[in-house]
Order: sequence, then C-alpha cells, then structure tokens
Amino acid sequence: MNAPIGVIDSGVGGLTVLKELIHRLPNEQFIYIGDTARCPYGPRTAHEVRKFTWQMAEALQNQSIKMLVVACNTATAVALESLQKNCPFPVVGVIFPGARAAIKATTRSEICILGTTGTIRSGAYEEAIKSLSSSSSIVPFACPAFVPLVESDEYEGDFARDLVAKTLEPLKKASFDTLILGCTHYPLLQKHIEAVVGNHIKVLSSAEETAEDVMELLTYYHLHQETPSTEPHVFYTTGSIPMFKSIVTKWLEIEEPNIQSIEFK
Repeated sequence: MNAPIGVIDSGVGGLTVLKELIHRLPNEQFIYIGDTARCPYGPRTAHEVRKFTWQMAEALQNQSIKMLVVACNTATAVALESLQKNCPFPVVGVIFPGARAAIKATTRSEICILGTTGTIRSGAYEEAIKSLSSSSSIVPFACPAFVPLVESDEYEGDFARDLVAKTLEPLKKASFDTLILGCTHYPLLQKHIEAVVGNHIKVLSSAEETAEDVMELLTYYHLHQETPSTEPHVFYTTGSIPMFKSIVTKWLEIEEPNIQSIEFK
C-alpha cells in the first residue's frame, strides 16, 4: 500500500526507533513528528501527554498515514489504548515490545527499567513484564535529566558521561541482569549507561522488537509497500530546526533531511 507510516515522539528520542524501522523496511516512507518544544513529557500530567499525543496523531492522520508508531514510552503509557481504539489505522507502542525483549534476554528474571518520571510512575512496564513473566523481579528507576540532555545535543561528551554516572550511582546496589532503556531517548546515551552498569548487564532498547511488531502488522493488514517509495522521509519539529537537523543528520545519516516546522495549540 502506497502510503506513509507515521512516527511520533516527544522529541528526538523516537529517531532511535525510526532508524531501526528504516533499516528493516527500506521500501517504506516515514513521516516523523518530534514535539521538541514541549519536551520532555515525563514530568507532565497524563492529561497533557494524552492531548499532545492526539494532536500529533491527528496531524499525521491528515497526511493519510497507514500506521502509527508511538515511539515515546511516556505517550505509550498514557495514550496508546485510546489511540488503538479510536484511530482508523493500526497503532503500535514501544512498551510491550521493550518488555518482551527483556524477558527474552534475562536469565535471572531480574530486570531494571530506566525511564522518565511519567513512564515509571505509570507502572506500564511492570504491568507488561508481569503479563509475560509473573515471577520477574523489577527495579524501576526514573532518570528525569536524561531527556533534556539528549534534546540539547550534548549526549556524547564528558558532561553526559558524568551526569549519567552520577544519576545511576544508586543502581550499583541493585540486583538485575537486564536493563531496559525505557525511553527512546536513552539509546543515545547507551555507551555511558553501559559503562556504569558494566558489561555483564544486558542493556536493551525497544527499537528492534517494535520494528518486528510493525512488520507483522504490515503483513497481517496487507499494508506493505511492495516497491521502493519515491517519496523522501519527512520530519516535523515543534522546536528548533537547526538542532533537530543536527541530530537527524548524525543519527540517521541523512545528509539533507526534509525537516519542517509544525505548531500545536
């Protein structure tokens, strides 16, 4: 089916999911919205997150998308159910795929979840993990400073390394063998996170499992694009285009991405 797939996030974090989607589905065109002006979603109320998420979903519906990927854990926790019930196309979130990846990887059923305040407060990951393995031991840990760090495009240097180390210091006393990056921004900090928890801990994102779900739904609903799309990927941001472009260019290796501004009230 010759129609784009929509991807939404509170900012640039969902690009980590989009990268995997582009890799797995090279024929498809993607339209991405990053709500960078109102990021982070983690500290916001559920009402705000639900409103913002629906605004992005409706903007993409107006562009005739065939599927929506909610590439934001906080938005998934708060709005996925209502989106799946009310949107005229399939909607995929990132929490259940992330939980599934952790269950596949853990050998001791001891799982740590790093997430925003909103995601951790929702308990959505615990619920998803327990639905797959009721005996799992779960360590939820909020990292509110991580999303602003990534959004500021300062995730690669010494400041990022030191901030991650300081934030995760309490985890050295916790017992787990698998860690979920329960925010799509966090894979951009993965090398710093792995340096703190050690190479004996499996550090996972939800990107690969989410891409698997998208591929399965495209097949089930016969929505695959059979030949390469002639349309370029399109990126919208509610914030700074230059900063957004810098991260898109580096992370997705697209030299001249088609980035446009979008506003919501």
